[in-house]
Order: sequence, then structure tokens, then C-alpha cells
Amino acid sequence: MIKTDNRISQLFERHEGSEKIMSLFLTAGYPDPEATVDLILGFEDNGVDMVELGMPFSDPLADGPTIQYSSNKAIEQGITMAKIMEIVERVREKSDIPIILMGYINPVLRYGVERFCQDAAKAGVDGLIIPDIPIEESGILSDQAEKNGLPIIYLVAPNTSDERMRKIDKASQGFVYCVSVTGVTGAREGDEVAQSVQRFIERVKANVTHNPKMVGFGIKSHEDAQRIAADMDGFIVGSALIDTIREHYPEQGWKDEVFAFVRDLKYGKR
Repeated sequence: MIKTDNRISQLFERHEGSEKIMSLFLTAGYPDPEATVDLILGFEDNGVDMVELGMPFSDPLADGPTIQYSSNKAIEQGITMAKIMEIVERVREKSDIPIILMGYINPVLRYGVERFCQDAAKAGVDGLIIPDIPIEESGILSDQAEKNGLPIIYLVAPNTSDERMRKIDKASQGFVYCVSVTGVTGAREGDEVAQSVQRFIERVKANVTHNPKMVGFGIKSHEDAQRIAADMDGFIVGSALIDTIREHYPEQGWKDEVFAFVRDLKYGKR
């Protein structure tokens, strides 16, 4: 069994009944490998509770243009799975922020599932999100993940049936990732998300009862996050963060602009 006292479970226990947990998605190696480490450490100082570190892949079928762009840039700069592990190790020298590796199964298979899980655990990774592995096929990863104490976090979406939500809830460990809209990743207009998300949230509340619930896809502001995550344990932001990095990097003071955006996401304009 996955140990229940890892950083993810501890985070949710600490935040039970308090402010919403904020998780950010950042592509490993973007905007450059050195900056990735600095950003993660700075995120924690500016209110981020958890980080999803994306494993770049050349054929990211669930990602919109923003994350595709960041993945391509990271690959161009020579990011590899081994270097991703090094990034986590360097963060771990200074921080205990929960880190989840998120990406597609192909790079994991190429690296080797057993080696991947062993190296991830050794580096200090706290969990895995592999969106293109349905629970019926998760055996190719789950045995080694469990052996190395790595919870696998599964996703539900508006087109997930109630029965399947309950099945995913039982299979997930850490939390359930609630994809608020169908389609690829990307920041969307708040009204578009709000109109489609409420019925989905009600269904999630009724069917996902064993795990904390984090909602993501389409959130780009504090107002979006508070509205969409009102009945969730927290929210996840990816594309809007990468858009902000892309807008300011490599200008002087670009990290300050990114951290100001992060603070606004968590706390609102002050």
C-alpha cells in the first residue's frame, strides 16, 4: 500500500477546512532548466502549496498550444527524464513542497517503468499523474509506483460517468484531478468555464467521496479559482502561468512578474 503520511496527504490534512490549496503546473526545463528550480522555490515563497512538474513529450495530445510551446522549448534545450529527476533533487535540497510528475506514458516506458519509479522516489517525487493511462491499463505502472511509495492520481471530466467517477475515486491516491471542461489544456474565459462547470462539480461531490478534489483546466485568475473551486479542496493552474512566463521571460525582473501573478492567483489583488 502507498504510505498515507507522504507530503500530499500531509498537505490536505493541514489545510482541511482552511483556504483553498493552490497547485501550479510547470513544464520541467521551461523556460530553461536552471530557471525551473528557481521558480519552484519561489512559488513556495509566494503561496503555492503543491507543484505539478510536467514531463515534456513531443506528441502532447491533451495539451493546448501554450503547454505544447513550453514542452517544445524544454525539449529544444535538452531536457531529459534524468534531468527532470535532477531538478527535483535540487528542489529537495531546500524545500519539502509536494511535487507531482505529470505527463504521458511514452517517455516513462522509454525510460523504463521500474527505473522511473525508483528514480522518482529517490529524487523526492510525491506522486504521479499520467493522463493517458486509464485505470483499466494502469497495471503497467501501478505495481512499481506502489512499490516505491508513489500515489497515482487519476482524472475525471464532465464526460466521465457517475459510475466511472466512483471507480476512479477508489483507484486514486492523494487526490482526484477534476478537469473542469472537456478539450485540451488552456486558460479560458471565466464565463465559459462557469457555465459548464457547476453541474460537473455537483456530480463530483456526489461521486468522489474518498479523496480530496482539485479542479483544473481553464483557471486564469483568483476570481476564477475561488468561484470554480468553491466546493473543491483546491485548484490547479498551468497554461495561465506559462503564458505569464512567456510574456516576461527573459526580460529583467521577469521572475518578479511571475511571482506577482502567483500571489494574485492565491490571494487576489492587494
